[in-house]
This record gives sequence, C-alpha cells and structure tokens, in this order.
Amino acid sequence: MRVEIWSDIACPWCYVGKARFEKALRAFPHRDGVEVVHRSFELDPGRAKDDIQPVITMLTRKYGMSAAQAEAGEDNLGAQAAAEGLDYRTRGRDHGSTFDMHRLLHLAKEQGRQDELLGLLYRANFAEERSVFNDDERLVELAVAAGLDADAVRTVLADPDAYADAVRADEREVAELGANGVPFFVLDRKYGVSGAQPAEVFTQALTQAWGERGPLTLVQDEAADACGPDGCAVPQQQ
Repeated sequence: MRVEIWSDIACPWCYVGKARFEKALRAFPHRDGVEVVHRSFELDPGRAKDDIQPVITMLTRKYGMSAAQAEAGEDNLGAQAAAEGLDYRTRGRDHGSTFDMHRLLHLAKEQGRQDELLGLLYRANFAEERSVFNDDERLVELAVAAGLDADAVRTVLADPDAYADAVRADEREVAELGANGVPFFVLDRKYGVSGAQPAEVFTQALTQAWGERGPLTLVQDEAADACGPDGCAVPQQQ
C-alpha cells in the first residue's frame, strides 16, 4: 500500500502530523507493506529566496494578528508538538521560501533517503537555532546527514530548474485532489486524511485502505488542524 503525504517544511501541523501518522504506522500490523512517499506543497509559493522574516513578524503581517496573538499561537503549537515528543522553538524562528528544500527532497526520493531528509529539515526548522532559509551550506549539511552526496546536493541547489517541475507537478496534483491545506495524506488513492489528525484516525485509515482500490474518500467527519493559504489553525487554551 502506498501513502502519499503532501506537506511543507514551514508548516507546524505537518511536523506534528508526521509524528502522529508514524505513531499509527508503527502499530499497524502491515507496516512493512506500506510505502510512504512525501510530496511537495508550499505554503508561500513564489516567495523570493532572500525574503526571510521572523515567524512572529510574518504572522502579524500576513494574517493581521497582534504580536500577542501570534506568540500565544506559537506557545500552543509548542505544547501540541511536545505532546508528540517533538522539540519546538516558540520564539526566534525564521520563515522563508521552502522551494529549494522541496527540490532536494525529490533528489532524496531518487536515492531512498527522502524520509530521513524531511525529518532533519523539520527538526532544523522547528527545533534548532540556525535558520534553514537562504543558507545553501546549511541545506548541504542536512542533506549529507540524511545520506546524500554533497556534490550532488550543491549541483541541484546551483540549478534553480533542477526538480522544479517535480515540485510544481506535486502541487498541481494535490489541488486536483481537492486539498487546500496540509498535511494531506492519501492512502492508495482510496482514502484521504486532511490535517494533523489523532493517531487513531490514521489507524482507521490504514486499516480501511489496506488492500483496497477506488476513488478517493475522506475518512474523518471533521477537519483537523492544518496549514493553508489563510494560515495555520491553532488550538485555543482552555
């Protein structure tokens, strides 16, 4: 069975959703028969490589929220991440273009190292101090840590057309599937799961999709937390 996951490295719910999906997959009795493929989605397509802002500044300018609201949202996201065993820096992170990262993920896919690279990119963006934006050598370091060849990575980064068509094709395809936010999980082109659902929902989807084929069907009753053109949904503190 094939599971395709559309996500963006700048999307906090994609970071959390990956952990929740993997929790369900580890407990799935047929996990060795599940192929996971990560597909490209940019929350901010067309953003210039050198257009980098602090996350809090980006949130206040793009979505019209106050600094206090943006900080509260980051605090809540940090709590959600911590509940999944993930580190999350709620202050001092940057936001920028993820296009080059997606291009490298397509290179990594060809070499069977895609999941490793995505995990390192998520951790670097959400948990570590050094920015991943507009820093090719930082991306080289992460790609090498994931098992890629440094020269091959530098060649891709030096050519803005390398894997660009693959990234755009992924983005067109998910739009055709009807997704307007990420993470978005498609299981054997039979079931779709939108947002960072609880692990139990992923377990249900894996069970239903195992061995089945057919039109895409959403398996959850309500939308879960996701990131889209209007921002990232953040749970309110009770």
